[in-house]
Amino acid sequence: MRFAPLLFAIPAAVTAALLINFCALIFHCGCHPLWNGASIHCNIHMAGIRHCPWCTDGHLGHSIALTLIVAAQLLLAFFPRSVGLGYRWLLALAAFPVIGAGVAVAFGWAQGYWSH
Repeated sequence: MRFAPLLFAIPAAVTAALLINFCALIFHCGCHPLWNGASIHCNIHMAGIRHCPWCTDGHLGHSIALTLIVAAQLLLAFFPRSVGLGYRWLLALAAFPVIGAGVAVAFGWAQGYWSH
């Protein structure tokens, strides 16, 4: 059980590092990896067009998305204990695209991103 924290830490770190890439994939907003400009080229800096739902709220939008995804990863990494460590680790990793897509759709729908 001493490896249990890694079941959460590694997927959460991957999520934190790649969340802005996922933002760009889902919203086609122009965001780049954290190490290559991040939101400098995001459509939030352009007038007269739809703006990325996560970047519109600045760090708050990404923080809410990150918190929801990481919370799911935390639950999947530690529960249920009857499931093997490898399986829980894969579930926690898979939560990033699955829960992330749900969060992105909720943000996009709430802000009317795809209705323009």
